[in-house]
Parts: sequence; C-alpha cells; structure tokens
Amino acid sequence: MSSPIRIVLVDAQHPGNIGASARAMRNMGLESLVLVRPASHADPEAVARAAGAADLLASARVASTVDEAIGDCGLVLGATARPRAANWRVLDARAAAAAAVTASAARPVAILFGGERAGLSNEEIARCDALLTIPTRGGYGSLNLAQSVQVVCYEIAMAARAPTAEPRAAEPASADEMEAMHAHLERVMRRSGFMHEGNAASLAARVRRLLARARPDGAEVRILRGFLAALERGLPHAD
Repeated sequence: MSSPIRIVLVDAQHPGNIGASARAMRNMGLESLVLVRPASHADPEAVARAAGAADLLASARVASTVDEAIGDCGLVLGATARPRAANWRVLDARAAAAAAVTASAARPVAILFGGERAGLSNEEIARCDALLTIPTRGGYGSLNLAQSVQVVCYEIAMAARAPTAEPRAAEPASADEMEAMHAHLERVMRRSGFMHEGNAASLAARVRRLLARARPDGAEVRILRGFLAALERGLPHAD
C-alpha cells in the first residue's frame, strides 16, 4: 500500500521507540515519517529496532516545529489518551484511519503522536482537525509510543483495503491555509472590539475547534478570507 499519510512523532525521547515506529510503518505499508525535535534518531538502538526499515528511518524528515511538519496537509489528527476540552471532534483509531485514507486522496494527511513524557501539548493539539484515541479497557489508557503507532498503522492498512469511499468533491484547505485564516480572523475580531484581552484565549480556542469541526475546503477558506478583508477595510486602523 502506498499512501500520502504521514506519521509525525513529536519530541520522541527514546530511540528504540523511533526505530520500532519505523518498523511498524514498514509492516503496514506506510513510508512517510517526520520527527519533530527528536532526542536522537540515528542512534544504533533506533536502527536495531527498525529491523528491516532502516532505510525508512534514514529517510525520515527532521523538523523543528509541528507547523513545519504539517503545513501542506489537508487533515491533521492528534493521538491522545488524555481528556481534552469539550467540542473537539474525537475519533477512535478505526474511524480516524478511515478518515485519513479518504482525505489522503486529495492532500497529505498527518497523524501526530506526542513524546513519551507528556504526549502532545495543548498548543500542538490546537493545530489538529480532530483527535484520535485508542480505546482501552480499565483505568490504564496509556500505551507505549511505538505500540500506538503500530495500532494506528494497522487500522490504516485495513481501511485502505476497504471499498473506496467517495472522496470530497473539493480539495480541503491545507494546515498552512487554515492557520493563515485563524490569524486573519483573530486580527479582525480584535480590531472590531469583539475579541479583547479578557476573552482572547478562550475565544480563539473555541473558534479553532469550531472551524476544525467544519473542515472548510480551500475555496471556502478563500471566501471567508475575502469577507474578512472586506470587513477589515471598514474598521478603524489599529494604533
């Protein structure tokens, strides 16, 4: 299976987990690995744990920020075991894999996994369109990083074998386009007085979640930004 689905490991600390994740990807036919601020990935333990996927590990792209890793993606999913704020779209691993396979027909897809110590930060979660969870039993929901990657890669492989779903008619907006729209919207809300220091943080977060659920395509983002630009021209200039 060849698919533009990108596994992104953020702040991975243990080289063995990085190597084992590469092996899991190769087992299930995924080839695109991005490492954001890895502690090390050329470590001998990483190569040993890759076991047949050393070339995939060697070709992994290293990025300094999550934005750098996901900028061209049309769908970004964040794997998490922790409860997050309300109003996030939350998918189990099977539903997330199906969504990823469908979306990858139009644009690359990124699936983010946080580091072993703390997982994804709230700021990194805010860059996601939906959250991915792996259902577990009992009160112990935390999986090893490489185990989590293996489960998700397996579900992607199975989803890719399923009958092809109808793709979206329009190409979804990329992560970079969405981020530019968020910045534009925040600027207009501030200039209009609707957003101020007292509500800025909570309002920005809620608007992000709203737009993540809506998942506008590229044309819809351009319409929204055109409207914002027209509205902005009628607002007083900032001091």
